[in-house]
Amino acid sequence: MARSVKDAAYLLQAIAGVDPNDNYTLAIPNNGSIPDYVAACDYSALAGKRIGVAWNVIDIYGPIDEPVMTAFMESVALIERAGATIVDANFTAFPEYVQDNNETLVLNADFLTNLATYLSELSYNPNNVTDLQDVRDFTHNFTAEDWPDRDTAVWDDALDNQGWNNTDPRFWAAYQANLYYGGEGGILGALDRENVSAVLLPTQLSPGIPALVGSPVITVPMGFYPADWNVTYNRRNTLVETGPKVPFGLSFMGRKFDEATLVGLAYAYEQRTMHRNDVQPYIIPNIELGDFVKQN
Repeated sequence: MARSVKDAAYLLQAIAGVDPNDNYTLAIPNNGSIPDYVAACDYSALAGKRIGVAWNVIDIYGPIDEPVMTAFMESVALIERAGATIVDANFTAFPEYVQDNNETLVLNADFLTNLATYLSELSYNPNNVTDLQDVRDFTHNFTAEDWPDRDTAVWDDALDNQGWNNTDPRFWAAYQANLYYGGEGGILGALDRENVSAVLLPTQLSPGIPALVGSPVITVPMGFYPADWNVTYNRRNTLVETGPKVPFGLSFMGRKFDEATLVGLAYAYEQRTMHRNDVQPYIIPNIELGDFVKQN
């Protein structure tokens, strides 16, 4: 998260690379060499590109709030005017994906295993919590955790309803289903079938499918709800979900390890719209990072 696409590119440049604690990074192409993400910020990056839209995701998840959908259609038209060819790039397995719970099964199973691994590696563990059961017990008994108002329903599902982690034989089938939903039946299949550089969606619809296969997404400001829009809240009635001048975004979804392409496309869109400036923050800081960090 950054103030601009170029700022995000600088951050990505600093953090990208092979991590011995993350074996997925061993698959980075070209012997782990990292592209120049900052140089990928190119105003003309959209010219000549084929860009897809996953219309069936919008249809199945709909209806989308009118301000978001209007801004999305305007963005698609702008990208086409910038020289891109717009094509349909649907996620063919999306109807099946929204009907089953394999994503939750994998999330629960990985969480049970990986949290225990993380806790085992702590150099200091004053409450001696070693797994999710311990963490749940602590949460239920430590007043500051504010349980049950802040509930542990997701943990309860993993522990009490599912009860198995990613070493269980049932994990493999759920994991393979997810790879299909994100791969051939999802973003990777759409990219390949339609020969597109990226697929577009409103940001609120974009993260789920790429997360299944670890493919990249970049989101850029696309607009704001109108000043007279009614406020809606989350399920706990504690956070605003939509309301006057609440921002929303446009997402570019791409191939694994093709972040440089997405940076270029997002930059080209951002520079033509600069929607970030459409509404000013309620509070604007008067101190910048440059006031404290010495420039070389």
